[in-house]
Amino acid sequence: MIKYALQCAENHKFEGWFSSSADFDRQKSEALLECPVCGSKHVEKALMAPAIVKGGSVKAPEALAKMAEEWNSAAKKAQDYVAKNFEHVGKKFPEEARRQHYGETKPAPIYGEATPSEVKELKDEGVTVAPVPQPIPTPSDTKKKLN
Repeated sequence: MIKYALQCAENHKFEGWFSSSADFDRQKSEALLECPVCGSKHVEKALMAPAIVKGGSVKAPEALAKMAEEWNSAAKKAQDYVAKNFEHVGKKFPEEARRQHYGETKPAPIYGEATPSEVKELKDEGVTVAPVPQPIPTPSDTKKKLN
């Protein structure tokens, strides 16, 4: 996993995690990157200070496991918040999001399922949608599945 400091055309700064540099390039070329503040699709890598480790080196697998643990903890908190504070509308999500967007129903926080093409259509219509963060597999998850 690679963490990049990112910046949109409106100068909003945020971070993104990618499986590789090529993964970032692919997502950028397919216009999958979006500023979480303003929704701009014009996202670039920002300048980053290098991480300097004193007193010995950190082993890559240990550092990756720690990053995965931190990500999974944050993803779990986000999932819990959404489950507690949003209404689950299931597969009706695209329909309900449109109804709210076009003023047919009162705006309310909702979540549910949508295919990638449905998400693209919603965004093309100007409907604000965002994925709920999902946990990433860790080495301990892989060991559990093997046992």
